[in-house]
Amino acid sequence: MKRVRINSGFVGLVFKNNNYKRVITEGTHWLNFNKRVLNYTMSHSFKTPITLEILLKDSNLSSMLEVVEVKDNEIVLMYENNNFKTVLTAGRHVFWKGLINYKFTTVDLNNIEITEDINKSLFNHASLKAYIRVFEVSAFEKAVLIIDDQYQKTLGAGTYYYWRNNQTIKIAKADLRQLQLEISGQELLTKDKATIRINFYAQYKVVNIETALMQNKEYEKQLYIALQLKLRAYVGAYTLDELLEQKESISNAVLTEVTEQAKKLGVTVLNTGIRDVILPGDMKEIMNQVLVAQKKAQANVITRREETASTRSLLNTAKLMEDNSMLFKLKEMEYVEKIAEKVGEITVGNHGNTLEQLKHMFTVNK
Repeated sequence: MKRVRINSGFVGLVFKNNNYKRVITEGTHWLNFNKRVLNYTMSHSFKTPITLEILLKDSNLSSMLEVVEVKDNEIVLMYENNNFKTVLTAGRHVFWKGLINYKFTTVDLNNIEITEDINKSLFNHASLKAYIRVFEVSAFEKAVLIIDDQYQKTLGAGTYYYWRNNQTIKIAKADLRQLQLEISGQELLTKDKATIRINFYAQYKVVNIETALMQNKEYEKQLYIALQLKLRAYVGAYTLDELLEQKESISNAVLTEVTEQAKKLGVTVLNTGIRDVILPGDMKEIMNQVLVAQKKAQANVITRREETASTRSLLNTAKLMEDNSMLFKLKEMEYVEKIAEKVGEITVGNHGNTLEQLKHMFTVNK
């Protein structure tokens, strides 16, 4: 006989001629020399030395083992003393009872929705995240959930978790904020055959995410083309001068025309406008020449008006002096005064008639 000691936390399996006989637990045991004992720690999973079904025929051993069967398309979350430990995949897993408190949560991966009672903090665990798909929807967004190319539901802002399996899961997101669409450098032909480039903008907002994402492909591009065509049609109906004068009315007309089409795209257009009208080099030079000519013509008109007013004033003055000899004489004296201001000295010759000349100068004819 030989003595065998089984320590606390260990279990021994007794074999004779490689055949399992019984299980022995903590304590001292006496065995024949033709028997051998395999020791196992109860803190680890049990790796069976022979076919498990043979061992499970022993009711004593069977009651000490926790056998976890994991099917295909299943995983099992294993907890040790209420702490997540690892993920068990398809197969048979055996653990010792008694020393560690085990808990097992079975997950059917055929389901996409995570309905099991699992703390979300575990979703980023290295062992578990390989089995989970994560989708983020920002606070200013909405999204549509598409499973196997079929619309399922609309998602609001948040983080969404789904089991990873052979089904395809996609989400399509749309920004719900006010957005701006730019149509830049658009070359257009006016009614009078002038080639111009226009920078146009539109402010819009997605109001029906299902219509925008599920019933339309690339709704932004479709809106761009709709605005482009409406703008081209309106610009072609105006001459260059009319276009420059009526930019705002053209923008309003484009907004009105595109509203119904935008509704079919799931969006509403809030505002439109022509930012710039850019002329080619030769056209710009011609317009500058026209502008200079117009300004010169306006200046000439003003000059002629001033000359006419001055002439009319002189004519009125002449008529007054013709009717009033005193006024005429005062005017003469005014000019004499202006002339005298320029004279440095006066030399008077003694010809005898100087006094008579001065008298005549300051005498008013009656």
